[in-house]
Order: sequence, then C-alpha cells, then structure tokens
Amino acid sequence: MEIRGRCWKFGDNIPTDRIVKSELVFRPMAEIVKHVLETCNPDFPLKVKPGDVIVAGKHFGQSSGRAIATKAVKATGVSCVIAETFARTFYRNGFEIGMPLLECPGITAHVNDGDLLMIDVDNGTIVNETTNQRFQAKPTPPFLMEMLQAGGLIPMAGRLAGEP
Repeated sequence: MEIRGRCWKFGDNIPTDRIVKSELVFRPMAEIVKHVLETCNPDFPLKVKPGDVIVAGKHFGQSSGRAIATKAVKATGVSCVIAETFARTFYRNGFEIGMPLLECPGITAHVNDGDLLMIDVDNGTIVNETTNQRFQAKPTPPFLMEMLQAGGLIPMAGRLAGEP
C-alpha cells in the first residue's frame, strides 16, 4: 500500500483528549471532525485534506483509550499517521479501523508542515519528497498488517468467518 500526502507535524505527548475534546465525544462525527486536533493546531481541522499525513512525536494518542480519537482522525481524511511512538491502545485502535500507523523514531526532526511524503506501508519506508530524505519505520507485526489489509478488524473477522 502506497500513500502520498502532505505532512501535518505535531509534537510529543498528544493525548486523545487533545485529538478529540471530551465534550465532543457524543456528538455526530460530522461535528467532531471540525475540531480534531484544534488545540494543537487550529488550522488543522480547517485545512486538512483527504490523503494528508500526520507526523507526530513520542506517545501520540496517550491517556484514555477512547476509540473515537482514531475514528475522528480517519474521518478527517488523513491517510496515515506516523509517530515516533504511539500509546499502545491508540496504535491498536488504528489498525482495528483500517488506518495505517507507522512508528519511526526521530522522524519529527526531519519533516515540516506541508512537506510531501511518500509512504510504503507494507515495507515501512517513508520518503520526504520535499527534502529527498528516506526513513525506515519499525516493522508492523504481521497480524496487524493482515488486519490493515483486510480493512480493519470487522472485515477481517468476516473474512475469517467465511463471509464474502
């Protein structure tokens, strides 16, 4: 799976409550996406485009294990999230909804907002086409790659159950 998108860069220790504010979690997704990550970058919910890529520092998605955070990021049209490290629950939730996530230590020092990134999710390679730098993400466990390739946990379970 290849992805090419514009970079949105975020820092370390972004909790799920900053991805989706707690007062929004019971609102319709169409309302939630208007506020995703707005406390970190007010331009993000206004200017994010389908196919864009989030690059974040350490511990992205920490704190509560609310699945709404990953669902809201995906609903913005973001095609992939790359972080130096993820909170484990956020990481797993991403694969369960079919959203590619890659861990790539040190990458935030080499990207800026607006850089064009080419990502080969299967191989974990990331190329910053703006600077011509190449990075290697940590390998994704085979089970999670299988889940991602199926489109998430529900489609994977259906496939395993023999459903079309």
